[in-house]
Formats: sequence, structure tokens, C-alpha cells
Amino acid sequence: MHYFSQLFNYEHPWQHVVIGMWHKYPNPHCSHVLSIDVVDRSIDPQTGVIRTERILGCKQKAPGWIVRFFGGSEDAYVREVSFIDPATQTATITSVNLSLSQFVTCYESIRYTPSPNGRTTFAQTAEIQARMTLWRSAADKLENWLVQRFEQNAHLGKIGFSDVLRQLWDAREQQPAQQS
Repeated sequence: MHYFSQLFNYEHPWQHVVIGMWHKYPNPHCSHVLSIDVVDRSIDPQTGVIRTERILGCKQKAPGWIVRFFGGSEDAYVREVSFIDPATQTATITSVNLSLSQFVTCYESIRYTPSPNGRTTFAQTAEIQARMTLWRSAADKLENWLVQRFEQNAHLGKIGFSDVLRQLWDAREQQPAQQS
């Protein structure tokens, strides 16, 4: 099993980041995400927690040896479940791959929480595990490649989401100053 984690602060308040979550895709930095389908959304009447389940359709350029070995295509699907708790100002997102899950799983967890000075802390972890116990060296090679790909996509996702937040909020915050 291989791990990835990162901690980062967005220069926007938690409320802005949570609204921005729903506008993250499409963006030019994350062109591998092609579709997002909302499967279910509900609000818990007691807690006010919003639960959303989505399926993301992606296209990943995979090395030839992976496609030959496992079959399939570059099309991949991911199940994402998010919980937005306005009372505690916590947003939690978990995702897991649906494609090729009989060979490898990638379990991702993201958490957005308020931090001082109107910023939002972003904490992301991923666990990647190949399920090929008979071929440990092949499993290690696959996990290493997947962690590198995950890290590249995470970096692009951070850049893309920062751009989305800037586009959503910076123009709005400057409007009152320009009208004065």
C-alpha cells in the first residue's frame, strides 16, 4: 500500500471554498475530469448536514503495460460522497475508484475546515493498494505509478481550484470597492 497526503491553506473563507467545490469542474487544469453526475443529494433535517453522492468520469493516459496487463480503457469512474456540515463548518469528501477496482483501489479523503485570517485548511490523503498479492513486484510498480499520477493530479487540482475560487470571489469582492 502506498500513501499520499498534503495540507494546504486556501486564501478564501470556508463558505467560499464550499460553494467553490461545486464549480471545481470543468477547469483547464483538470481536463482529465470529463463528467460529473449527481446520483443523490439529501439534507439531514436534524443536523442540517448536506450529503451528496456523485460519479466522476475521467480519462487518464495510462502506460501501455497497464492497459495490456489489465485490459480496459483509459476511461475511469470514481464515486465521490461529500458531507457539508454548516454547524461545525466542516466539509468532508471521500472518493474511491470504480474502474479496475478488482485490481487496485484508490481511497481518497479530503477535509476543508476554517483556519485563522479567513482562510480554509485543505487536508487530503490517499491510500493506493494493488490487489495482486501473487506479483508483489508488479503491484509495487503499479502503486508507484498510481501515486505519482495521483500527486500530479492533486497538484493540478489545487491550481485549478485556486483559479476557480479566484474567478468566483475575487471579482465579487472588488466590485463594491470599484463602485465607491
